[in-house]
Amino acid sequence: MATQSGGDKVTKYIVIGMVSLVLVVGVLFSVLSHKTSQNASLPNGASKAQGYGIVFNGELKGVPVVDIWEDFQCPVCQAFEKLNGDYIEKLITTKKATFIYHPLSFIGPDSVLLANAAACAADENQFLPYHRFLYQNQQPENSGKWSSTVLDSSGVAVGIASAKFSACVNSNKYTSWVGNVENDGAQKTINSTPTVFVNGKEINRKTQYFDAAAFASVIEKG
Repeated sequence: MATQSGGDKVTKYIVIGMVSLVLVVGVLFSVLSHKTSQNASLPNGASKAQGYGIVFNGELKGVPVVDIWEDFQCPVCQAFEKLNGDYIEKLITTKKATFIYHPLSFIGPDSVLLANAAACAADENQFLPYHRFLYQNQQPENSGKWSSTVLDSSGVAVGIASAKFSACVNSNKYTSWVGNVENDGAQKTINSTPTVFVNGKEINRKTQYFDAAAFASVIEKG
């Protein structure tokens, strides 16, 4: 009986040790996987100084600065885009505000592919049309329907048919950049999407995200 008890204790400690090792390795992997890459390629319009976000109208002075953290797989982000997207694009084209898009990858691997493809579209000066297209054609989370092959061909929908875009999508050129955006968001404790800041201050999630008039008002007041 004593021998059996001792054996059980040894087994118990081995199991505890193995679990502890797995936890340590898991934590280490998590930390390493979120380490900012200083050598990451940046898509057109992306600014390291702005958390690696893709900037529109960054040259303007004295206008509201709006940061939008989003995930292309996020249904709430889709609803936000449907309600406010046209207004946001109008402010961009009329140069009434600076907008900084931060595509996150909270939901999973498909989010990374989508953010990478959006970055590739930015290189073609088609980020906003492609951004709209991705939300209009959003698929179930992590369904695998947004493969690199599908994303490659999807560029045609917004007038992108270049070999450069195809190579960018299929090589996952901006995966490190996607990781940098994610890491910056984590450092800023952005823990949900969409998250919107105006002049460095988060707007009211309960009253200003999904009321078009309230959303416009908070931006125009700066």
